[in-house]
Amino acid sequence: MANMIQKAKQQVTELVTAAYLAAAEKGELPAGLTLNGSVEIPKDTANGDYAANYAMASAKLMRMPPRKVAETLIANMKLDGSWFESVDVAGPGFMNFRMGSKWYSDVLKNVAEEGDSFCNCNIGEGKKLMVEFVSANPTGPMHMGNARGGVLGDALASVLSRAGYDVWREFYVNDAGNQIVKLGESLTARYFEYFGKEYPLPEGGYHADDIKVIAAQLAEEEGDKWLTADPKERLAYFMDYGNKKELEKIDRDLRTYRVTMQSWMHETFFYENNAKRINDCLQHMADMGLTYEKDGALWLHTSKILSDKLLAEGKKPEDIEKLELKDDVLRRANGFYTYFAADIAYHRNKFEQRGFDKVINVWGADHHGHVARLKGAMDALGLDGEHRLDIVLMQLVKLMRGGEVVRMSKRTGKAISLSDLLDEIPVDAARYFFNSRPESPVEFDLDLAVRQDSENPVYYVQYAHARICTMISALKAEGHEVPDISSVDLSLLTAEQERELIKQIAMLPEEIRLAARDYDPSRINKYVTELAARFHRFYTACRIKGAEEGVLNARLCLADTVRKIIALSLSVIGVSAPSKM
Repeated sequence: MANMIQKAKQQVTELVTAAYLAAAEKGELPAGLTLNGSVEIPKDTANGDYAANYAMASAKLMRMPPRKVAETLIANMKLDGSWFESVDVAGPGFMNFRMGSKWYSDVLKNVAEEGDSFCNCNIGEGKKLMVEFVSANPTGPMHMGNARGGVLGDALASVLSRAGYDVWREFYVNDAGNQIVKLGESLTARYFEYFGKEYPLPEGGYHADDIKVIAAQLAEEEGDKWLTADPKERLAYFMDYGNKKELEKIDRDLRTYRVTMQSWMHETFFYENNAKRINDCLQHMADMGLTYEKDGALWLHTSKILSDKLLAEGKKPEDIEKLELKDDVLRRANGFYTYFAADIAYHRNKFEQRGFDKVINVWGADHHGHVARLKGAMDALGLDGEHRLDIVLMQLVKLMRGGEVVRMSKRTGKAISLSDLLDEIPVDAARYFFNSRPESPVEFDLDLAVRQDSENPVYYVQYAHARICTMISALKAEGHEVPDISSVDLSLLTAEQERELIKQIAMLPEEIRLAARDYDPSRINKYVTELAARFHRFYTACRIKGAEEGVLNARLCLADTVRKIIALSLSVIGVSAPSKM
């Protein structure tokens, strides 16, 4: 796992430190100090490939002008055997380093040696991490919010896995609430309707066509025996049957979407044996003094939990009072548990029973008010919700066609579902477009998603991959195989376009690290789009076919490396890399 960006930064620090020790030994700089400073990549490469500010950050300690410190450090710096060919002073005391050909060659060699593991890093250190996402109600087709959540959750899980976490994907099935009762009642009405019988749809019931389809399947499998069955027994059976069929469809849609869950945790799991798991959790909270009874209901001391936390963070009591924090009901006076009670038991199960070190939930923005309460409950239980539970809130999706908002499916005439969307556009486009920054609303242009030109970003990237495959195939037909990289003189790659392309290749492990750190897999979209752009510039400026043999082989290796990195990057976000277009 070679993050050549971080390794180059580390080498700059080592060169500066060695130069300081040499200068201090000569008496040119004060001895016994620990240098302050950092290394960055300048936005303008005219200022070098790496810029170090150690001279400026340490000037006070040394009681010398920063530029004089920089000049002294450079005078004592030995670049022999390093990746850098030169270093000079700029401005008030920046030290600008320029990389030599060895670094560029080593990047390409590392890709060849490490293959698909080239982009991996180990910030996760094998920690057990769950990403819970989609978690749609099993009462109908998945909507656009679920569609976006599916991509964000899956791509985030993929990035985190590449970053060294032991990742688990989970779907939480809300199958214990009133919505499942309505599903059973709606299915009952459609079942009766199938046999020409009257049965009223429940108020707020489900009218979608998929309920009619499930009712027809049920009637064909079991006949009319449920028409005269005990209503309670029938409702229980229909609830279970409808729930299973809806989940089967959700699973099929997700698999079409290239999302595979490793587990499906059912809310009803916590209600088994008279809600034993919820009761155990509530009893544990009561024993800790976190709950109280009032008006026949059981409450959580939410306001105290959150206010104590805010006070510990330094917030003023008067500012906390303005938040009007409220306690939460866990068990109503009628004996029914709230969704929040089950959610606390579920998350306690994630941490205590199943041993996840960290949990990430991908939720819609409408859950914003639930975040602090759930984290607070985990904190109060001693599970460190502040650091171990993270919530990624995603904004809404707006579908556009011809510059106008689209609300209805052309095929069904109803609200667009995930399956409707995938009838209109390729899975690759759906995944690429939805993998954007979660905190930003998405305007999904349906026209752009199917265009086959450079304006469509996924087509633009895939075209670069296909273009390389076609070129390699054509050169092979002329007797030019991609050579073993160890036999190629990579120092011949000196053109600006070649080096800019290699720099972008080297950035992939760093982008994986940052995407994992920030929970932002959209960084990979931006990365691979820029890689494709740099390849197109290279291909235009640097001739491969007809070049001198040594240059041809070096450039052929570079192009083949780009092909591998495009395919690897797209695989991280679940997008294919076609060899022909």
